[in-house]
Amino acid sequence: MLQRLKINWKIALLSFGIVLFSLCIGGTILLGGIVRLKEEELGRRLLVTARTVAQMPEVLSGLAWPDKRSGIQTAAERIRIINDATYIVVMDMNRLRWSHPVESKIGTPSQGTDEGSAFAEHTYVSKAKGELGTALRAFVPIMNADHVQVGVALVGRIMPTVGQVLLEQSGQAFAVLLLSALFGVWGSWKLAQHIKKQMFELEPHEIARLLVERTATFHAMHEGVIAIDKNEMITIFNDKAKQMMRISGNVIGKPIGEVLPDTRLPEILQLNHPIYNQELNVGGALIMSNRVPIKVNGQTVGAVAIFQDRTEATRMAEELTGVKAFVDALRVQNHEYMNKLHTIGGLIQLGNKEKALQYVFEVSEQKEELTRFLSDRFNNDSLTGLLLGKISRGRELGIEVEIDRQSRLERFPEQLNQHDFVILLGNLIENAFDALQSGQADKRIFISIEQDEEILSVLVEDNGVGMDRATQSRIRERGFTTKAEAGGSRGIGLYLIDGIVRRGNGTLQIDSSPGEGASFLVSFPMTSRYEQSEGHSI
Repeated sequence: MLQRLKINWKIALLSFGIVLFSLCIGGTILLGGIVRLKEEELGRRLLVTARTVAQMPEVLSGLAWPDKRSGIQTAAERIRIINDATYIVVMDMNRLRWSHPVESKIGTPSQGTDEGSAFAEHTYVSKAKGELGTALRAFVPIMNADHVQVGVALVGRIMPTVGQVLLEQSGQAFAVLLLSALFGVWGSWKLAQHIKKQMFELEPHEIARLLVERTATFHAMHEGVIAIDKNEMITIFNDKAKQMMRISGNVIGKPIGEVLPDTRLPEILQLNHPIYNQELNVGGALIMSNRVPIKVNGQTVGAVAIFQDRTEATRMAEELTGVKAFVDALRVQNHEYMNKLHTIGGLIQLGNKEKALQYVFEVSEQKEELTRFLSDRFNNDSLTGLLLGKISRGRELGIEVEIDRQSRLERFPEQLNQHDFVILLGNLIENAFDALQSGQADKRIFISIEQDEEILSVLVEDNGVGMDRATQSRIRERGFTTKAEAGGSRGIGLYLIDGIVRRGNGTLQIDSSPGEGASFLVSFPMTSRYEQSEGHSI
């Protein structure tokens, strides 16, 4: 029966049942409070009655003179009837009772267990269970004119049962129950309608089917898909994304920062606008990412990233680029060695064999010294080859490329690799080449790479045309260039450098003035500092 009910009826019945249960719990607590209040009120009334009995002249004289004790019972009964007490007992200091509702017990000692304190001049109320039910008993010491205790006045009354209390409150209880039931039914139905509307009028089995279909669709996609909610918890992580990021196991419901510390998906929650076709290095993989905020009724409730792995394609491109660079280096060396061979051939034709031999030794020694210096100071063949190629190209262009003799590089920062540094250093040097005008007499480029346990710094300076502040403010934009022959490959050098700097949590400082050259200083921390780099890490 319940299985066939629609979700709004189920919610209405469930919420109304909760309302009824809450009413029962609240009513029980309220009833307990009413009983407690009645008990406190009854206790105060009994104490007043007991004090009245303790101060009556008939009681005082009866306890003082044996021949007047018969008046105690008469006075006690009169007060009991007036104050609606169940019984009144007057005892002397020997615990003999001189008033009692059962006349046969007058003059007999009391066997109560709760009256001891009353004979020590204490006034109090206690609860005792007897044959007629649970009674509330008030004890007041009887003091004579000399303030000496001569007895105890005890006033008791049977407490009302829960049923009697309910009967007394039946009118109010019925009204409260009726109003609560009416509002409970109305509120439950409204809640059910609201929830059904929030669920797009879908039944649970329809939502379950959509979830299964959506999950199967995401896992069948060739692209990686990752989605998070507004609390940066993972809601979608398909199989392709796990394969790209080399992640195994169930990560749904975990913070994205714990699973992928270097992802930049959470920044979409702050930016609140999509970012398309951006290259990112996440989990050691180079990906092309589209990141879009998820909005419901105009409110951002999460973010989703759809991406493709470009690592292999990039590696192939780098290999192709490396081949091109190798060909360029061979061309430069061919020109350089052809010039040197012509010099040697000319010296031999002039008969200066000794000078020709000395020239060969000098050229060989210079080349070997530079190669040995770069190999000793840079623990990476790619950077060594890059610098050798740039120095040779500088000679061909008439540019002196000087490398600081204190430079060294032993390892890369945590978030970067040799490809990043080849791109970084290569583009900085190429920009310096472009900044040196062809008609300039003295063209120099200075390169310094320094490293310690905490920081790695790369400095490239030139004495070229320099830049004004307007150019410096836009130089990191993709596609921006100051070169007249700008094309599709122009204007991306410093854009790529800026991306590497941000990925490595580094800084880029530019110092330049028109006609006074330019200085580019890039610094990277040698240890990970994601928590200190808001917007580039989790």
